[in-house]
Amino acid sequence: MRHKAYIKNFKQKVVDALPADTDLNKVDVWFQDETRVGQQGSITRMWAPKGSRPRAIRQQQFEYAYIFGAACPAKDKALGLVLPLANTDGMIEHLRLISKATEKDRYAVVIMDRAAWHTTGKIKCFDNIIPMPLPPYAPELNPVEQLWLNIKQRYLSNMAFKDYEEIVDKCCDAWNDILKKDNFVKKLCSREWIELV
Repeated sequence: MRHKAYIKNFKQKVVDALPADTDLNKVDVWFQDETRVGQQGSITRMWAPKGSRPRAIRQQQFEYAYIFGAACPAKDKALGLVLPLANTDGMIEHLRLISKATEKDRYAVVIMDRAAWHTTGKIKCFDNIIPMPLPPYAPELNPVEQLWLNIKQRYLSNMAFKDYEEIVDKCCDAWNDILKKDNFVKKLCSREWIELV
């Protein structure tokens, strides 16, 4: 892995970011990211008789939506929000969901990439959330990327969407269906290096 120093020093970075003397047993680690889903969608492999060449749908329109997703492996919990834009306002709404889901007297360390709407000071508006950026160019450290891969391959590839509302409906259906599986988030997103105690 390219970013061994980040992994090695992760616990210390969390301790430094939290208020002094915070009990690490009262800290939840969340991974956060966004993905775009739309009419210019993904094409993925499909089953077909040997020797045949199946046709896949590829639209030319440009309607799309963004899924904001966050996963807490220790709690086996994930929170999602489907929005028309990926921007600071959307990020604040997503963090509001995480803040509400964080139990009283606990903190949520939210690990995210360095998109512009993740690095603005405007998102630091929740007392129980500590934003923590990933190193630059390190998507492999964010297991939510695997969640996107699963959702897109199983539910959202090789599709034609009529309009924005259908995109939102399909995204919500995919998010809700994939998270019905017991321990799905824990199995997919757990990493030894995020264990604080």
